[in-house]
Amino acid sequence: MTGIAHVQPTVPKANLESRPARVALARQITKLFELWALSAVDQAALLGLSPDSRSAVSRYRKGEPLAPNRDMLERAGHLLAIHKSLRIIFPHNRDLVYRWVSAPNRRFGGRSPLDIMREQGYLGIVAVRRYLDFERGR
Repeated sequence: MTGIAHVQPTVPKANLESRPARVALARQITKLFELWALSAVDQAALLGLSPDSRSAVSRYRKGEPLAPNRDMLERAGHLLAIHKSLRIIFPHNRDLVYRWVSAPNRRFGGRSPLDIMREQGYLGIVAVRRYLDFERGR
């Protein structure tokens, strides 16, 4: 796939209030969701949106900026950091980088990281990120 290496946080946090920065972030996060092969419901949930807000994710994919909502922007940042960690941990296995989120994991009691993030929301996203940060530091 072309452009896979470009799915990483590239916008400084201080600029996330600007529309162009939020457009770039929306592009990155929707590309990541595509690579992770997430359903529209899961995409909305990971951004902190209700299942009825799936159309918002579709609009982000079409070029609208992420909402200037701190919770959503932080979620997007953590999700991109998860992806970055996976690329570092599995540098020679792109397939694993993209399916890891949906695969059962012993660390999470046999559930997938996606299950944890769906069930626990923001705290689940942070827990998955922290786990990967720990693994990177080993």
